[in-house]
Amino acid sequence: MFIKRTQSLYALKIICILLVFALFIGCTSRRAPSPGGPNQQQPPGGQQSGIRREAPTPTAPKGDETGQEAKKPALPKALNATDGQEPSLQVFIKEDNNVQEMKLEEYITKVVAGEIKNDWPDEAIKAQAIIARTFVLDFIDEKGHSKHGKAHISTDIEEAQAWNPEAVNDKIKNAVNDTRGLIMTFDGKFAKGWFHSNAAGTTATPKEGLNFKGGDPPYIKVVKSPDDSPQVPGDEKNWEYSASKAKVLEALKTMGKPIKDFSKVTMGEKGESGRILNLDFDGTKVSAPDFRVALDSKGMKSTMLEKVELQGDKVVFKGRGYGHGVGMSQWGAFKMAKEGKKAEDIISHYFQGIKIVKVWR
Repeated sequence: MFIKRTQSLYALKIICILLVFALFIGCTSRRAPSPGGPNQQQPPGGQQSGIRREAPTPTAPKGDETGQEAKKPALPKALNATDGQEPSLQVFIKEDNNVQEMKLEEYITKVVAGEIKNDWPDEAIKAQAIIARTFVLDFIDEKGHSKHGKAHISTDIEEAQAWNPEAVNDKIKNAVNDTRGLIMTFDGKFAKGWFHSNAAGTTATPKEGLNFKGGDPPYIKVVKSPDDSPQVPGDEKNWEYSASKAKVLEALKTMGKPIKDFSKVTMGEKGESGRILNLDFDGTKVSAPDFRVALDSKGMKSTMLEKVELQGDKVVFKGRGYGHGVGMSQWGAFKMAKEGKKAEDIISHYFQGIKIVKVWR
C-alpha cells in the first residue's frame, strides 16, 4: 500500500513538472522581441514581418541651397577635367603678358580680390565668389578659350573679370574656401554670372543694361536693390560726366555710326527698369549701353540717365548708379549682408529661380 502511494505521488510530480514546462515554453514564444524593437536594427531593405516599408522620399532643402537634388552641369570640355574634381586653368596674365597654370580656386581668390572690397561683410564676399566661379565656367563652356592665345581665360577686364593678387587677404581666402565648388545653375546649365557696382535702386534686364542679344534669361528679373547705404560713394548715387563732341563722334565711329557732326542729342525710350535704351544724334540712333562702353564706362557710369544735352562743344550726361545694372548689385549685397542675409539669400534675390550646386569638393 505504501509503495503504491509513493509511486502515485511520484507520477503526479512528473505530470506537474511537465505541465509547468509546457506553460513556460508557450509564454516565452509569445513574448519574443520583434525585429523592430528598441534594441534591434531594421532588416536590410526595410522589411519587417514580411511587409516592405518604403523609406520616406528625401525632401530637398528650402531653396535647394546645398544643391544635392539639383542637376549638375558637366565641366566644360575645354578644361579636360574629371567631373567632381577641381580643374586647373590656363590663365593669360595681361599684366605680365604670359600664361600661367593654376587651380581654379586660386584664380577665383585673385578675381574676388579684384572685384569686391576685401573689408566688406563676409556674406557679400561669399556671394561674389559664387558668382565669379560661375562666370568663368560659363565663359569657358560657351567660348572654349580666351581671345589671348590658348589660355582658357584672361585677366583682361574687357574680356573677363578683374584681377588683383595684392588685395587678397584672409577674408577673401575664407570666403572662397567657404564656398568652394559652389556655382549657380538654371535648368542644369551654368547661369550667367552678371554683377555690377550700384543698381541705383532697381536692377536691369540684360537687354536694357547690356544690349544682350541672346534673349533675357528667365532668372534675371527687374528687382528692387537696397543701394542706399551711407557708405555708397556720392558720385555713384548721382553723377555728371562731360565728353567733348570729338570724343562722342569717335565713339560713334567705333560703333559703325560715322557721322560728321550733330546739333542735338536726345534720350530715346526707357526700359522696364527706367534705363535709357537708345540715344539719338540728329536722327542717328544707337544702343545706349553699347555707346556707354564705346565712350567711357567709368565716366558715363550707367544708362540710368536723367539728362543728356549738348552744351557748346561738349555733351553732358547726368545719371545715377554705376555699372550695367544686370544681376547682383554689389552695394545691394553689401547692405543685405549688413542686415544679416546669407550669401544664398543675396544671390536668390538677384537671380530668381536658380540653384546653387557644388561641382567639386
